[in-house]
Amino acid sequence: MNKRSLFKAGLAAAALAAFSLTAFAAEPLKAAWVYVGPVGDAGWTYAHDLGRKAVEKKFGAKVKTTYVENVPEGADAERVIRDLAAQGNKIIFATSFGFMEPMLRVAQEFPDVKFEHATGYKTAPNMRIYDASFYQDTYMAGIIAAQMSKTGTLGFVGSFPIPEVLRNINGFTLGAQTVNPNIKVKVVWVNTWFDPPKESEAAQSLINAGADVLLQNTDSSAVLQTAEKNGKYAFGWDSDMSAFAKKAHLGSAIANWGPYYERAIGDMLNGTWKTTRTVLGVPDGVNDLIKISPAVPAATKAQVEKVKAGLKAGKFEVFTGPIVTNEGKEVLAKGKTADQAWKDGVNFYVKGVEGKIPSGN
Repeated sequence: MNKRSLFKAGLAAAALAAFSLTAFAAEPLKAAWVYVGPVGDAGWTYAHDLGRKAVEKKFGAKVKTTYVENVPEGADAERVIRDLAAQGNKIIFATSFGFMEPMLRVAQEFPDVKFEHATGYKTAPNMRIYDASFYQDTYMAGIIAAQMSKTGTLGFVGSFPIPEVLRNINGFTLGAQTVNPNIKVKVVWVNTWFDPPKESEAAQSLINAGADVLLQNTDSSAVLQTAEKNGKYAFGWDSDMSAFAKKAHLGSAIANWGPYYERAIGDMLNGTWKTTRTVLGVPDGVNDLIKISPAVPAATKAQVEKVKAGLKAGKFEVFTGPIVTNEGKEVLAKGKTADQAWKDGVNFYVKGVEGKIPSGN
């Protein structure tokens, strides 16, 4: 082969390489979400799907997203996550606490895929976790609830007795106690994230027991709508639920997942993804209490805004001692603020919450 032929061959090889690189660069990043409930038009899964849509809007053709909804926690979750990995998705988000162990098992099988688990605590070289500080929302809701309550008894519909939910119940109670130190909070556990009839039954039982302002850690608007039917008050959860019960709605505790999902996809595209634990909150624009009802007194709204400003500035922590359990045990000394390890280990009700946590927690 003479010099001219070598030159042409070199050009051809370079062109082929350039074409291959262009084709590779044009290939979108495949990202998948696993949802425990239906997307619907409100609640937990709906909020995560808004985050997925934010990713699509920000990255356009650089990313191709998909999701699977109504995935039960357990064996079905493992099958779905494995199938999504096998389909070529390079990053998979699992958005329910009970997806943690199934995702961990699949992550070991697919070391080249990145896995992200919401609200968990276990990581792997290719699996990281992300969470939000919902107790900041419930604390602010508690302030309003105590002000609006006529009976001095509040109600909380709990999903599962895990630290995340217990923090929310305790935050709700501590916020309420800033208005009424003698406030009582009753809890009914439903052992599900999404079951509107069951959530409604729990809400009704709380109302029958004297609670006149309700909050929940479940995914639907059933608690809010049950309060509306009974002429009581309640809050939206995870997304703006003001349209579901115009008289009962006092505010909505929301989570805005878009910023985190955009960050995660950005990490993948620029090659900086690494295993971390990310806990976001009001300071990050992830948690908030929005659409506060006109029925709430201006002074109460001002108190909520003051708390929110303190949270944003890092000058206020919901769990600041002294904190005492409903059995009289001090779990955080006066003047001390809780660190993440303390928050991860919450397995008690604070003073003011009635009853005991179900066994097996």
